[in-house]
Amino acid sequence: MRKLYSGDLRKQEAELQRHFNIRLNLFFFISFAIFTVIIVRLAILQFVEGPTLAQRGIELKVRDIPFSPIRGTIYAARGEKLAYSTSVQSLYITLQKDYSKNTDKGTENRPEAVAFAESLKTVFDIYGDPNVVTMTLDEIIDAMDLEYRKAGGFAPRRIKIGLTELEIAYFVERKDQFPGIDIVEESIRHYDEDRVAVQMIGYLRKYSSTLEEPWYATVREWMASDDKNPGLEYTQEEFVGFDGLEMQYQHELRGKNGYKSVPINPRNMASGIPELTAPEKGYDLHTTIDKKVQLAAQKAITDQLEWLHNNRVSGRLHPHAKTGYAVAMEVETGNIVAMASMPDYDTNIWQTGSLTIEQYERIKTNYRNGAITPYSSGRSGHNFDSTVLLGSTIKPLSVLIGLNEGLFTTNDTYQDRGIAYFGKNNSSSVRNSGRFAYGGMDPSRAIYKSSNAFMVDMVGERLYNKHRAEGIDVWDKYMKEFGLGISTGIDLPNEFHGILDYRDDRETPLARLVYASFGQQARYTTLQLAQYTATLANRGKRMEPHLVSKITTADGDVVKEFKPKVLNEVSFKKEHWNEVISGMKTDVSAFHGFPYDFARKTGTSEQDYKGTMMDNGVFIAFAPRESPKLAVAVVVPEGGFGSMSAAPIARKIFDAYDQEYGLAGVAKRQNLQN
Repeated sequence: MRKLYSGDLRKQEAELQRHFNIRLNLFFFISFAIFTVIIVRLAILQFVEGPTLAQRGIELKVRDIPFSPIRGTIYAARGEKLAYSTSVQSLYITLQKDYSKNTDKGTENRPEAVAFAESLKTVFDIYGDPNVVTMTLDEIIDAMDLEYRKAGGFAPRRIKIGLTELEIAYFVERKDQFPGIDIVEESIRHYDEDRVAVQMIGYLRKYSSTLEEPWYATVREWMASDDKNPGLEYTQEEFVGFDGLEMQYQHELRGKNGYKSVPINPRNMASGIPELTAPEKGYDLHTTIDKKVQLAAQKAITDQLEWLHNNRVSGRLHPHAKTGYAVAMEVETGNIVAMASMPDYDTNIWQTGSLTIEQYERIKTNYRNGAITPYSSGRSGHNFDSTVLLGSTIKPLSVLIGLNEGLFTTNDTYQDRGIAYFGKNNSSSVRNSGRFAYGGMDPSRAIYKSSNAFMVDMVGERLYNKHRAEGIDVWDKYMKEFGLGISTGIDLPNEFHGILDYRDDRETPLARLVYASFGQQARYTTLQLAQYTATLANRGKRMEPHLVSKITTADGDVVKEFKPKVLNEVSFKKEHWNEVISGMKTDVSAFHGFPYDFARKTGTSEQDYKGTMMDNGVFIAFAPRESPKLAVAVVVPEGGFGSMSAAPIARKIFDAYDQEYGLAGVAKRQNLQN
């Protein structure tokens, strides 16, 4: 083996240094070569392959375009469809190119889009429904939205809704001739042609119409977020609930929309093969509204208004009684079996999502629910709201307050002289209706005879003497415990809580308590009046009124069930309840022959119109008196005495309920069938 290094140490060191230099140079050369290859490759990627790779990357971007879901059905208590959707097939197109007149490329492609529209029109003319006016060429081009006024280039445009079977077959067989088209299942909303509780059911409008609606604020906030479930994304063109149960249960009824996953290119146009996800049908609502009882209530109001126009009450006709409201609430459950707000209208008018000026003018005063809001269903002759003063219907509660506050006892006797004085030096006075003087009376008889004088002297003035100015708060507390002046808890949007005139400090606390004691200091809705009546019937248990008994899937599986709910309970002595309820026996001719003992109270509240006092009719009742089943409240603005204007409506509601369910527990209808 040859010797690598000489024995001379200096020669050995020089030899080692030479080998090290060779290896170091080799390392730098290899490193330089590697970096050169990397730089050249990066340059190729950036300048040669870069645009192609970027295009491919962008084309992998996918947009989820939603299609409206199939809305759930709203059923009456016995299964009748009150609101339902039918499926239709719609033609959509996703633009494959730029056709806008605002770009050079779009201008160049424009004739192609027009030719496409002409082809569509030819198909519509030949295979469309001959009973429907066919679309014009301009309408088709407008629906294609070539200028992107409604949506981006990638968003499908709905060209036609309600394709015939022949149109569907034609497009399916020739889809290659119509690039970008899709046939999508959608729905049209229908409402019961018998017009059952239309203001309570509500109606639909396009989501784009909800921009000013606070109820949809949370939806808009969610829509603005980045992390969205495409199945829940709202489109501007889809129909959403706008008032009534349609709005209250919008999320449950809506379901999940289908969506089209579309690859998008840099020009914001569709690219590649889209994927379709089918929509999910919304849940169904099963309401507590009985269709027969509801229609009986509606007809009773309409007939009674006509009767008031042609028959004298207290010596005169009542031509300005043009509206009426009624609510029937089951005492034990809180179920609302009827909620009538008349006059009503045909909700199917909203199927297109908007109204003409002429259509709106016809319904503008009667499309809201006057039973839960002050916005009348129609307007009375002097433009009164649907919330009126309660008049004498407040007197059972006034007496309860007096008894509970120790202002008098069930054994005390009051000498009614037909008038009561109050204020400084007795400068103010209140008279009984008709100026009658009833003589000696206990609290029960004061309710029966509807003595204003008793309420002023024994309740209003004594409550003030006991609590002074704080008496207003005491009165307010009792009112709210019976559902007057607060939310009833009803499952409807936009409920009105009332107008509490006794809170207006322009009058003295004494005057406010005096007038409140006989029903002239607060205005409430008919629903609040019905809940108050049911609370009297329940002897202090305020039940939550509800309109939906359960929510189910389309297959009938129960998603949620609503049970009776006690909102609060007021504790009074048994003898106090007995005293008050025994006094609710006003003579009412409309109930002659009624087969049940029942508790009732008529009311006539006065309302000023340019210096003239107008009478509003009010009536409350529950039946039977013992083990009550149903509570009813009726209001007829400008109808005159409640016994003649409102009570006949209540009688027909009780009769209808008795027929269908039985006030004694057995439906009369079953007995007739047997």
